[in-house]
Amino acid sequence: MQLVSKTISVDPLGRGGFRSIQAAINSVPSNNKIWIQINIGRGVYREKVKIPSDKPYIYLKGAGMTNTVIEWNDHGSIDTSPTFDSQAHHTIARGIKFVNSYNSPPNGNRNPVERAVAARIQGDKSALYECGFFGLQDTLWDVEGRHYYKNCMIEGAIDFIFGTAQSLYEGCSISVAAGGLKGSKGYITAQGRVNPGDSNGFVFKQCKIFGSGQAFLGRPWRNYARVVFYETQMSEVVVPQGWYIWNSGGHEGQLTLSEYNSHGQGANIRERVEWAKNLTAKEANTLASVSFIDEEGSWMNQVLSIFDA
Repeated sequence: MQLVSKTISVDPLGRGGFRSIQAAINSVPSNNKIWIQINIGRGVYREKVKIPSDKPYIYLKGAGMTNTVIEWNDHGSIDTSPTFDSQAHHTIARGIKFVNSYNSPPNGNRNPVERAVAARIQGDKSALYECGFFGLQDTLWDVEGRHYYKNCMIEGAIDFIFGTAQSLYEGCSISVAAGGLKGSKGYITAQGRVNPGDSNGFVFKQCKIFGSGQAFLGRPWRNYARVVFYETQMSEVVVPQGWYIWNSGGHEGQLTLSEYNSHGQGANIRERVEWAKNLTAKEANTLASVSFIDEEGSWMNQVLSIFDA
């Protein structure tokens, strides 16, 4: 079934309808109700890109993670620094690399380490496929809503996947760049679940963790944080303790920071913190299924149809 109703193009040399990605997004009418595909040609687009909340059903299709790059170098505030800011529901991106170049790449970078967001994803029912997110601190702000990340690459060192979204990361590559922290350890996740009844959390399914330096799997941003690494390959960059309590001391029993059936040198659980959550097979398999982000199976069917088109 063809779901895309309209296609427009962007090319930095003017061979498409638009030279900038933001101009193409601006051309989409407010309160849009049809899927509009924006084909983005090869090139490095040095611009901030924002999909406002009144422009849902946009599909940004790049020419591949190494070929289509959106780059900017703002820093200091998680609210104002994102290179890519997706606020609308029903947003899809494929084959695009999002970079905040203020601290990235970390090797040889002389800027002091600061918060510098590469992408902020805050619309519900959003999916990102074969995309890259590159920064050092606060790379990917997974703000809120239900999100699906498939075969993506996420690089950073400090809380570089953070937020309160309800997200499934499947087959993603997690590149730890803690080697640039001059001996300090990094943190892959900082999840912000606030209440025990909240449905949000980060689930990493069959992902790979590698890189330089050492990093904790995560630290809780809020006292009911939920992060699960499921059947994930972990290199020696993962510290033996696994998790760091941060500001949630005394609330260890409320946290769901867990690993299930992972493997690799960094997956040895013998020295893990004693308060790490042990999930049953049923609990882990339920969280690692698509139903975690789409109980009815409706919007993910749309996404998969577009990916397969």
